[in-house]
Amino acid sequence: MKKPKWVVEKEQAKKADAAATVWLFGLHAVRDALMNPARQKLRLMVTLNAQTKLAEAIDHAGITPEVVDPRSFKPPIDPGSVHQGAVLEVKPLDWGGLADVAIGADAPRLILLDRVTDPHNVGAILRSAEVLGASAVIGTRHHAAPETGALAKTASGALERQPYVRVRNLSDAIVELQGMGYLVLGLDGEAEQTIETALAGKKDRAVALVLGAEGPGLRQKTRETCDGLVKIDAAGGFGSLNVSNAAAIALYASKDHA
Repeated sequence: MKKPKWVVEKEQAKKADAAATVWLFGLHAVRDALMNPARQKLRLMVTLNAQTKLAEAIDHAGITPEVVDPRSFKPPIDPGSVHQGAVLEVKPLDWGGLADVAIGADAPRLILLDRVTDPHNVGAILRSAEVLGASAVIGTRHHAAPETGALAKTASGALERQPYVRVRNLSDAIVELQGMGYLVLGLDGEAEQTIETALAGKKDRAVALVLGAEGPGLRQKTRETCDGLVKIDAAGGFGSLNVSNAAAIALYASKDHA
């Protein structure tokens, strides 16, 4: 019997995911990946100068680099990328599913991203999430920034330590988190209450903060599924925050600073 089209497409997507690799670039991103035992490393290309700077990490990873003359160093990445003479081909990290990263901490904080597609924004959010102690950053499999060299470089090492999980459906993920006891708050500049007001007396709760893409913001379905909408307490009515800055401030505001 012929397989249904959706089954074939699902199998093809699974094969593509299994075969996918990522080229990381830049000394910081490459060094952190080399030092990460959970990262599957495939191919390292470096200039002699970069090899010297990465010597300890290369030894730690037990990988044999391809040392290339700087004049003929043309790795398979965007020519405009600032690689600093080091690129590393890796397999994407596997952090497991939503429950694997959402359960564990006493009062966990999650960041959920609704169609945030810019890898630089997601990289910056991962960096803030790591610094401010978030349990994970959750995106979607489609209409979200995948793991890329540009994302890793912006994350400045956080991609190797901060879980970044992509789910099939964000609204379903919100409902799943609510079932785990999470209070899910969507950020909306027009909301009536601030994050601090919404969390007054609830700082010990598990909290998920949902941020939308700059411009469109949260989708209607996302807004309806959240437990409530909140805004960042602003000094005036001028302008708006970049989504990565908003994520950092929202995380800080949601934590108990007493």
